[in-house]
Amino acid sequence: MSSATSGTSLPSGLRVLLTFPDALFIPELVFGGLVWILVASSRVQSPMLQGWVMFVSVFCFVMTGTLLCLYIAGAHGGSSSWVTLDAILQATAALFYLSAAVLEAYFTYNVGLVAQIPGYLLIYQENIAAVVFAFLATLIYVIHQAVSLWRWKSS
Repeated sequence: MSSATSGTSLPSGLRVLLTFPDALFIPELVFGGLVWILVASSRVQSPMLQGWVMFVSVFCFVMTGTLLCLYIAGAHGGSSSWVTLDAILQATAALFYLSAAVLEAYFTYNVGLVAQIPGYLLIYQENIAAVVFAFLATLIYVIHQAVSLWRWKSS
């Protein structure tokens, strides 16, 4: 049986911002916030697709921000259940963001077919940026998930 070592335990205080993978909270918040802003500012053509993207970006932004604040405050107290919570959150966020990025790319492709019509070019450009940031957020969450699962297995 392995026990939690200092390499696998969760940091607290400002050390959260200096340790890997916990330092990935900041780019997750930045890219997730950009997806949120870009999708919210564009004209909604398909409420079901873009509604899911908005839900994912807001949900992951709030959960990541909350978890970051709790880690900085030291609320976890070194408990191994927080390592499990971190692994579950990162896995869920990675899966959600992958689905949202694919749906946003599908929507953007469809808008691109009519981008020559006046008024659709701006929508197309905003959604291209949202797709890029959604896939970047997905990549960051997948990296964070992989390291969190390794940390969970080691604890």
